[in-house]
Amino acid sequence: MPISPNQGSTGGGTTVTITGTNLAGATAVHFGSKLATITANTATSVTVTSPSGAGTVAVTVTTAGGTSNPLSFFYVGAPFKSSLSPVSGVTAGGNTVTITGTGLSSATAVAFGANSATPTVVNDSTLTVTVPAGAAAGAVGVSVTTAGGTNNGLSYTYVDTPTIGTPSPASGPTSGGTAVTIPGTGLTTTQSVTFDGVAAPFSVISDASVAAVTPPGTAGAVDVVVTTSGGSVTGTDAFTYVAGPGI
Repeated sequence: MPISPNQGSTGGGTTVTITGTNLAGATAVHFGSKLATITANTATSVTVTSPSGAGTVAVTVTTAGGTSNPLSFFYVGAPFKSSLSPVSGVTAGGNTVTITGTGLSSATAVAFGANSATPTVVNDSTLTVTVPAGAAAGAVGVSVTTAGGTNNGLSYTYVDTPTIGTPSPASGPTSGGTAVTIPGTGLTTTQSVTFDGVAAPFSVISDASVAAVTPPGTAGAVDVVVTTSGGSVTGTDAFTYVAGPGI
């Protein structure tokens, strides 16, 4: 006489179906010493809502013909989440996030705001999940659903892919040291600015502007790349190094 599922929340409320023979007219289904609520019953199955409980309990079905052999049902506590990494990513989704905690082995879904994804269970304390696309940039709550219930408490921030315009000024000496302002969008989480692949010191002015100081370079037009937690954007030949005069 199988039972499905064979585990559920300690708080009860799990829909459980017990299959077998001669089950019509079931008068009681016990989970240990507690009665479950019968919601459907045929000759071959009984569907119930589990009561609250803890640990492993014996499940029996009672009909006019007697009481069945027991089956095991395992009560699972609600999951606990302790961390999420990374905590932000592009609005388009697609990056992998690792969630750590306890009671995660039976995880079936991870929700990022209104959108859910199916996780990969590494072990009882670790999940990985591919982040679904977000509706818009901003923070959303992250919840994990397991056989023990759903737990919230973490957040994830969707970040738009950045854009940049022409630096001002757009040229400077090959010796470097030119203070430039780079306009754009989605620049709040800027992680690096490079000129021709060389990292430049920078500071975020606003979501629409980053200030940087050019490193030394070779005469000619070079690419400017700004990298944020939302991705990287390249300004092709956006800055021109000018050789100094010689006499």
